[in-house]
Amino acid sequence: MASQPPRPGNNSPTHFVPPTARELRAQAVQRLQAGLFGLAAIVLVVGLANIINDRARLSDAGAVGQEVAGKDRDRTDPLAEVGVVPAASPDPSPAASAAPKR
Repeated sequence: MASQPPRPGNNSPTHFVPPTARELRAQAVQRLQAGLFGLAAIVLVVGLANIINDRARLSDAGAVGQEVAGKDRDRTDPLAEVGVVPAASPDPSPAASAAPKR
């Protein structure tokens, strides 16, 4: 059988040739190169994800800062001023006060 080692008294040819030292070294170098390439790819992906996460966090912080600054600066509702939605407070509208009295 091919799975059993050859017996010492048997002169039949062997079907398995053990690798030479040069082949073993080439295989080790190839494994090392593949491992280092994999590690470099992982570091690259993690770094890219970190950059994307930082940019998203900065844009969210900027949006919140603008929203807070906008509320402090101007407390009127632009849609209510235009007349698209009713105003929250019942103030007299400029059109009603500008109407001529009879």
